[in-house]
Parts: sequence; C-alpha cells; structure tokens
Amino acid sequence: MKLDLLLRNADIITMDADRPRASALGVWQGRIVGFDGDLDGLAAAEVRDLDGATVTPGFIDAHCHTAWFGLGLAELDVSGARGLDQLYALLEAETALDPGEAGSGQGGGWFMANGFSQHHHGGAFPDIAVLDRITGGRPLFIRHNSGHMAVVNTAALRLAGAQSPSFPDPDGGVIVRDAGGRPTGLIQETAQQLIQDLILPYSLDALEDALDRATRHYASEGITSFTEAGIGGGWIGHSPIELAAYQRALANGRLHARAQVMPVLDILRGLDGFGTGLDVVGLDLGMASGFGNDFLSLGPAKVFLDGSLLGETAAVTEDFCSHGQRDNTGNRGYFQADPDQLRDRIEAAYAAGWAIAAHAIGDRAVDLAIGILADCTAKYGRRALPNRIEHASMVRPEQLAVLAAAGIAVTPQASFFRDGGDGMTESLGTARLGWAYRAATFLAAGVTLAGSSDRPVADGNVLKAMQAFVDRRMASGGVFGNPDERLTPLQALAAYTTGAAAATGASTTKGSLTPGKLADFTILSGSPLTAANIADLRVLGTAVGGSFTYQADAPPAVPTLHHPLTTTVQTTTAPTTTVHRGTS
Repeated sequence: MKLDLLLRNADIITMDADRPRASALGVWQGRIVGFDGDLDGLAAAEVRDLDGATVTPGFIDAHCHTAWFGLGLAELDVSGARGLDQLYALLEAETALDPGEAGSGQGGGWFMANGFSQHHHGGAFPDIAVLDRITGGRPLFIRHNSGHMAVVNTAALRLAGAQSPSFPDPDGGVIVRDAGGRPTGLIQETAQQLIQDLILPYSLDALEDALDRATRHYASEGITSFTEAGIGGGWIGHSPIELAAYQRALANGRLHARAQVMPVLDILRGLDGFGTGLDVVGLDLGMASGFGNDFLSLGPAKVFLDGSLLGETAAVTEDFCSHGQRDNTGNRGYFQADPDQLRDRIEAAYAAGWAIAAHAIGDRAVDLAIGILADCTAKYGRRALPNRIEHASMVRPEQLAVLAAAGIAVTPQASFFRDGGDGMTESLGTARLGWAYRAATFLAAGVTLAGSSDRPVADGNVLKAMQAFVDRRMASGGVFGNPDERLTPLQALAAYTTGAAAATGASTTKGSLTPGKLADFTILSGSPLTAANIADLRVLGTAVGGSFTYQADAPPAVPTLHHPLTTTVQTTTAPTTTVHRGTS
C-alpha cells in the first residue's frame, strides 16, 4: 500500500479520546489511515514535514450564509463606516462609479450594499431623504448586518408599491414609518421580501461565482465544512434553484469546502404517499434531511420563529430595556407567524422525514421551538440528523435540561460578543444577561454545542471565535454575559470540530482525526490549547479529503478538489515538503 499523503513532525490534536495526540498522519483515498507507528514501512506519494506545526481536525462552521457572504464580497461593504456622514460618503463615492463597475450585485440598476448596523452610528439609522438625494432614481438596498432588517430608499419602496402610508405590513414584518405614516426606509424581518422579490432570483452564474469566492475565503481560515442556513426561498434565499448552483460549483471544482444546505421551510410543498394521515410537505421524490454525499447534502429544514437581539425583534418573555432614545416599553419582539401555524408547518415537514433547524433567539421563541420539536420527536421518532435551535441566544435555566432531554443541538455565536455584546447588554439589562449566549452551561447540561459564525452577520474567523468563547470580551473590554459561561480552549476547539460534527449529523465521518474518517484537517502555526491568544495563530494550510484547498506559502490560486466519488490521483515521486511555522 502506498499512501497519498504523509504528514510528519507535527503536533497533531486529534480530538479523539482514544488517541488524543500524534506526530504523524497518513492519508489514502481521502481518508485517514493511521498515525505514528501505524504508518511504519509505508511509502507515500507526498510527504510533508510540518516542522512542529499543529494539526487539528478541519474547522466546521455549523451555521453561516455562504451565498450571501460570497455575493456581499462583490457589493459595497459599509461595515467600516462610523457615523452616518461616513456612510453617506461611501454611498456617494459608489454612485460616482459606473453601475457596471460598482457593487451593484445583480445589476438591473440596483444599488446593493451590506454590513450596516445602527450600533456603528450611535443607534441612528440613515435619513431616507439623504439616501434619495444620493441615489436619485436608482433603487437602493442596504442589508443590515443581522440580516433581519434592511435600509432602502423611496425608489425601492415605489417599485414594490409600498411607499404609501396605507400599505399594510406583511405577516411577520414591519415597514417602519414616522409619526406622519411615511416610511423611514427601514424594513424589518419579512418586509424585506417585498424588495428582495424585485431583485431575485440571482442567476446560477452569479451564485456559482459567489460560492467560489466565499469558500476560497473559508479555506484560508481553516474551514473544511459548513452548513448553509437557508436556501431556496424566504428572505434568506437567493434563487428557487439555489441547490443547482451548489451542484454546479461542486462539478466545476469551485466548491472548496463540504456543504450541508438547509432548504427554507417555506419552499417545501405538499406531497402524497407518506401514509401518515397528515398533509405533509417536502421536496420532490421525497428527498429529506441527509440526502446527498460527503461533499454536498441536505440538512434540516430551516424555519424562522422570531427575529434578532440586535434589531430587538426577538420574541422574549420580558420587555427589551429602553436605552438612549429607544423606548422599548411593551416591546417583547414578535414571532414570524402565528405560533399555531408554525407548529402545523413544522410538523408537516417533520412527518415527511425532515429534521428541523428552528431559528429561535428570544427565550419565548426557544419555548416554542422546544415544545414543537419535542412533540414531533415523541410522535414520529428521531430523524437522520439532529433537530437544532439556531442561535438559542436567550435560554432560561429551566430550559437547559429540557433541551438536553429532547436531544436538540444549539448553535450560539461567540463572534457576536465583540461587536454586538455592548448593544445586546443595553437591550437585555443586567437581570437576564446571564441567560444570553450560553456556552459552558450548555455543555454541563449535556446539550450539543456547535460552533458557528452566522457569517456575514458577524466575523466568521474561527480562531477569533474560539478566543471569544474563551474570554467573551466585548468591544468595550468587558465580559459579555455571565463570566462562568467561558469555555476552556479545548472546549472551544471541540465546538468547531466534534461538537459541530455532532450537530450536523456527521460524527461518524468527521470532527476528529480518526482512522477511517475523512482526511479534513487544518494546519496552524501553534496550538490553540496553549496559545496566549488563539486569534493570533495563523492558518498555514487547509485540506479537504487530503487535498489542499489552502496553503499559506502557495500562489493565490486554489487547486481544484477531486470529485468526492473519485480516488486521489497519485504522483510517481515522493517529494518532501517542509512547512515552516514562523511565530504564533
């Protein structure tokens, strides 16, 4: 037997309790063969001396928005603006460009921007009159960094027929208006779809390009797998045939990380033949969660129960706190639809074989999610993949044991602490801040905790997020929430490896470096278990199935990955490559 790849002289953190550390690793046909003495006497097509660099399982981002992120890389990014004057200046500079050169996204005259947060501007939102002056008759869409609201101009509202004070708010959304009933340009939750329906669908070419851009970036950060949290419809999807863009990207060697994709619950339609006595919904031919292969598969069905903490639209049991000029008296957020309707729609999908990923931010929404998912599990049994609560941002103490008993995984984002922690602290107040974005207490209760970013809502850099789980530092320097929720470095690494693999139903194939599992690994300049600051480590290399998707010292071009159903092409020589760690 001749190995395809041999890594040696490495500090290998396997995340496998049976063999936690090693110094050499062998790969054959995309999978791990063994370690150290297991490899004695075996030749290899390629040998890499890592000069003591650290190898970990490949990072898994269990909740992100990859197509959105990739599209945003070609749009105007306003996240760096501080103060509305800077924001307006960025918009004015962009309007001076030809629409074909500007970050106009889909084109058609639309002005597309992303990354806005009122917290970068003292809580203020842009003045629609100023936006109209800057953009003229060109419709504008600026996505909020939470994804749960957007800022538009009058031209966009006019195209949607929504500029009139008498235009009704859609179910689960709000067109924010001033005292005179005139739209301010802020649209929340499902109201975004009024504008997005004018822009969508993105072409398959545009989406394939976006996936290529996004997953190249992922590879540079050590990410080997991710879950796309919503495709195909709703305000989060980009095309009714979005899965086809993923298939094309894979076939063309432009998908540089393994993808699990969640169809939005709204796109599932009625199907016959299940014999449940219930009007079930699903995808044609009865495809459901778990369908696919190791490189591209269907995840749970995604459903939004409520909004966001940053936008103060999450469904909570107590009023958001008033702060600054914001009077939150009576504001407890809202559900995206009537709870009974949500329950019926979720059960109809669950009965057809779908696991469910319920977006639930506020504790009131978490109550609803737990109740529905526990009832569905009791009635129909467990699904091929775990049920999940996306974000689970506010969880009361008594909800912890119920989550564990129901086998529901959670995906809280440590990446929110730095940029959003101070704002969320203002919204929640000190009395219930300890419920926010739990981590250590999830693990103590036996709840599966998956590391994720919600990118591009927040920074998707895994090393920064791991450090955030460890120190929970906000931009102000304080600790967000309960200091006792901080994780150890090992627990933080587990969140993005074994924990994320468990939450995505992939523990048998990835998450740890174990013989027989996929050879997905990340090479780092130092150990995240001992680094003074994990965020200061550098990614030296990333491999998916033993094929390198990123090398720090290589030219920018990313090599084409082998199709998952083919074997690795071997070379006839056995070169030795040294990877230098540099400093951490």
